[in-house]
Amino acid sequence: METLAMHISNGIINGPIAAIFAVLAVAVLTFCVLRGRRDLDDRLAPMAGLVAAFIFAVQMLNFPIVTAGVSGHLLGGALAALLVGPWVGALCVAVVLVVQALVFGDGGVAMLGLNITNMAILGTAVGYLLIALLLRVLPRTSGGLAVTAFVSALVSVLVASQGFVLEYWLGGTTDLGGNLAGLAGTVAGFHLLIGIGEGLITATTVVTVAKVRPDLVYALRALKPATPAPAVPVAGGAR
Repeated sequence: METLAMHISNGIINGPIAAIFAVLAVAVLTFCVLRGRRDLDDRLAPMAGLVAAFIFAVQMLNFPIVTAGVSGHLLGGALAALLVGPWVGALCVAVVLVVQALVFGDGGVAMLGLNITNMAILGTAVGYLLIALLLRVLPRTSGGLAVTAFVSALVSVLVASQGFVLEYWLGGTTDLGGNLAGLAGTVAGFHLLIGIGEGLITATTVVTVAKVRPDLVYALRALKPATPAPAVPVAGGAR
């Protein structure tokens, strides 16, 4: 094909599997709306807009993985989870994907449920689970937060990329070359490099925000240390 669409293009996965994941995506996002409404306040609402805009910008940088319509790019799920939480974070990424598909033609509209499942739901969920674990065992310092952001971003990118491999196994219609294990390795290897870049960007962004306004980092507010001892603040006197 002459142009490579961002995300999964139409025709890569068959209709029935795409429809199943579309229903799944709608159901999960509906739940996110219900839960996210509890978190929204004067602090979180504007941050959600900024996060969505930032993710939109970084996702415009995409790199071809295979020639049949799949590309790799920064995802932003862990960044969103750190700054605005898993529920609003998933919605931010989903909104970005919808705008990209409908307005810019990035990713097939028929594949939107698959792309949302992989990047908005799976990537954000895995990222937040790691964040919740790491913030309970690492010190609440700039270094601890940076490690948390880097690791969660890297792993979330790898897991989200393997979501595509699972979907292709369930209903792939295009020959992407080689066997499924080879495809999984190719996608994982490429996204390992992307994940490292995303981890660095996520760590830098979140630590910078935390030093200036730690109250704007959702994860620092919502997740408490595992021990009752007072946490070491990221920014002097904050928390």
